[in-house]
Amino acid sequence: MQSDYAKQGKTAAIVAYITIIGTIIAFYMNQDDKNTFASFHIRQALGINIGFYLLGALVSMFDSWIISSSFYIFIFVLWFFGLITAIREEQKTVPIVGPYFQDWFTFIK
Repeated sequence: MQSDYAKQGKTAAIVAYITIIGTIIAFYMNQDDKNTFASFHIRQALGINIGFYLLGALVSMFDSWIISSSFYIFIFVLWFFGLITAIREEQKTVPIVGPYFQDWFTFIK
């Protein structure tokens, strides 16, 4: 657990992981107060959601349940890890691609 500052952004951080719509809602929830904890998780959730749609389009070209299943398991693990760290009020990047999300989405402050 971090501090009261993390508690203030916890709701927006958790909402961010609820589909792409939740990420957009969390982005607007964070516009007034600019909580860095919430911004961190919004960047992570945005990356997971964009990755889901982009990789999903790529994976759909293959007609293999092994490739599709491993893709969905990978995305689910990233999503679950991010959600759990938001609930625990921790700022841990998701495995493998999390640091890239923090660099790519610096416009979210």
